[in-house]
Amino acid sequence: MPSNNKTKTMIDIGGHKLKISNLDKVFYPATGFTKGQMLDYYIRIAPVLLPHLNNRPLTVKRYPNGAQGKFFYQKECPVHHPDWVKTIPVWSGSNNRNINFCNAADLPTLVWAANLAALELHTSLSVAPAVHQPSFLVFDLDPGPPATIVDCAQVGLLLKEYFDRHKLQSFPKTSGSKGLQLYIPLNTAVSYEHTKHFARVLAGRFQGKYPGLIVANMKKSLRSGKVFIDWSQNDEHKTTVCVYSLRAKEHPTVSTPITWEEVVTLVDQKKPELLSFAADQVLQRTAKLGDLFAPVLQIKQKLPAIE
Repeated sequence: MPSNNKTKTMIDIGGHKLKISNLDKVFYPATGFTKGQMLDYYIRIAPVLLPHLNNRPLTVKRYPNGAQGKFFYQKECPVHHPDWVKTIPVWSGSNNRNINFCNAADLPTLVWAANLAALELHTSLSVAPAVHQPSFLVFDLDPGPPATIVDCAQVGLLLKEYFDRHKLQSFPKTSGSKGLQLYIPLNTAVSYEHTKHFARVLAGRFQGKYPGLIVANMKKSLRSGKVFIDWSQNDEHKTTVCVYSLRAKEHPTVSTPITWEEVVTLVDQKKPELLSFAADQVLQRTAKLGDLFAPVLQIKQKLPAIE
């Protein structure tokens, strides 16, 4: 990684020349974490991150002035992208045309996007060309204050018990913000209509069984002190923050895959900081543990019947 400076710097990544800039710009004022460090993180994490980006329509949240500045979502791949950046066309009924999403399938594309201040990476639940077919089911567990990620962990373990009973493997990760996310790999022919209905019914049942802990209703006014099981993420038109993506918070935290043992430990010790990981910690974890989320891309499972 070149040294930080205020001028534009030409680097060679994977045989492609890229012009990167503003490497010394501070993106996280609380820690002094710079754009150069953000690029360095994405380059170092790329071996485990790229498989989760490959062939998935990518929506980015761009923060030109850093994590505490104004941001904007970008679905359409910028018109002036390099000719080697691949795109994924997805039909948009509301626009009556295809939206060409970026396909961050390789390191040069990832670095190019990061240089555009694409701090957060949000991916579709689908893998092209099967863009109308989810490859996994996801539950986004969102705590309503004063509930915390500890409460999310309790709900996650309850959901795990359900899936264990149906002999389905499930994988937790932090959101990198305040909550927890649970992925159930499918990688079989299934529709969003099916997965969304399943998720909604199951979330409703858990709300009925644990009304003091869980809410499945979309109304934010009902979430105080409870964990909202967001079933609505299982939608063709929605995205979920990608595993290993940085988050635009006070510190450079990352959406991090974790083990179920770590979830149990969190519930036992009730220390939210146990499941908050910054960029440098995530690099250390992957060097030691590898990609805990790799099975999500491979395991084939079918959801049980639900009415």
